[in-house]
Amino acid sequence: MSPALEALMQADGTPYSGKGVMLEPFVHQVGGHSCVLRFGEQTICKPLIPREHQFYKSLPTEMRKFTPQYKGVVSVSFEEDEGGNLCLVAYPLHSESGDLENKDPSSDCEPKSKMLKWSNKKQSPLHLEKDNYGKERVRQSRKDDKIMSYRDDVQAQQQAEVLYLSLEKGNMVAQIKHNPWSLKCHQQHLQRMKENAKHRNQYKFILLENLTWRYTVPCVLDLKMGTRQHGDDASEEKKANQIRKCQQSTSSSIGVRLCGMQVYQSDSGQLVFMNKYHGRKLNLAGFKEALYQFFHDGRRLRRELLSPVLRRLREMQAALEACESYRFYSSSLLIIYDGDPPRTPSRPRHHGGEEGDEDELSDEEEEEEGAFGFPRSSSAGCSGGGAGGGGNSGGRSAHGTADANSPAVDVRMIDFAHTTCRHYGEDSVVHEGQDSGFIFGLQNLITIISQLEDHSTD
Repeated sequence: MSPALEALMQADGTPYSGKGVMLEPFVHQVGGHSCVLRFGEQTICKPLIPREHQFYKSLPTEMRKFTPQYKGVVSVSFEEDEGGNLCLVAYPLHSESGDLENKDPSSDCEPKSKMLKWSNKKQSPLHLEKDNYGKERVRQSRKDDKIMSYRDDVQAQQQAEVLYLSLEKGNMVAQIKHNPWSLKCHQQHLQRMKENAKHRNQYKFILLENLTWRYTVPCVLDLKMGTRQHGDDASEEKKANQIRKCQQSTSSSIGVRLCGMQVYQSDSGQLVFMNKYHGRKLNLAGFKEALYQFFHDGRRLRRELLSPVLRRLREMQAALEACESYRFYSSSLLIIYDGDPPRTPSRPRHHGGEEGDEDELSDEEEEEEGAFGFPRSSSAGCSGGGAGGGGNSGGRSAHGTADANSPAVDVRMIDFAHTTCRHYGEDSVVHEGQDSGFIFGLQNLITIISQLEDHSTD
């Protein structure tokens, strides 16, 4: 294993076996269609797309604090473990310098070692003695029935646009492993890799900072930004499809739409998930209500989060206005905070273990029904498709420039597969000036959250 990868694993707290890193689904992925995997506590990985890779490697200094930290590239293999289960394993790339950088984004690299050989399959049950075969077939039949039942349940969850998952008191972190969207992306990616396994078994993935690792129960909002989502290289069919989605959602009217959400309701002990299909149906009123729900913990509006978020958004807007020629087509904005924050400033942050009892709120602290002028119904504001009205420091504070007494809030840009600027020499289209569509969405988001803050103090 390369020294760089070994050092990253040690810093990340990832067990080092000398054979590779077993990747797991990243359970806090709430949007997007690319498969995001957990490499370690502080690091995730996703399939390498040359344009996105180029963006991270040539990231302007002023934009680094608004994007995840870029950590390099690994080779990922699609394999079977000793039990015959399909899994993904990350290995370092071949590199004479020993780093993780990819010399040629379009080439495939073989891993230095293999954890398992494809030929090392378990003996088929058909080769067992007849007596054992009958018993084995019965056991396998029961196993298949359980698997089918589980798959039906998972499929139903994945098809639900709004889903509620109850968490029991105690180690809530260990229970957050059923995010339907992340499982769907993971299963689809595994299936694609399985279908291509005969022709290709090594894929390049980029390593990025895990923006949720600091939080006990991450609440994550994924917003698709801009009035245009298709890249300059999109086919006519893809272009028409993306234009239609924008016209039928809040993307066209305010330059931002809900792409996914995960929020913890402390009163009921439930995680609430919303996916992109629900987000596309929201009109302006519905989008505002979704933002209200995101900052509401089921008992009260977390108004202490609003000022740090607004400060971060305004800083991002200023940075984007200084970015000449960039277009962030189909990029998203993540807003993240802790759904189970420390009860007092002196309480140490932890990532598991027993949780304390929820603090009781006074009558003055209880949020009244219908605050911000919106009904509290989860179905409010849906209109069937119509639209209303890098390498920065890994030790950076989760709340950017906020002071030490501010709640930990993070706001970042992600997903740059369709980003372009004049520095990308191979692009046929060169844009001038600012990305007005993305900035338009930021301005409207700032206005809506400012209105939320103003109404919460009335």
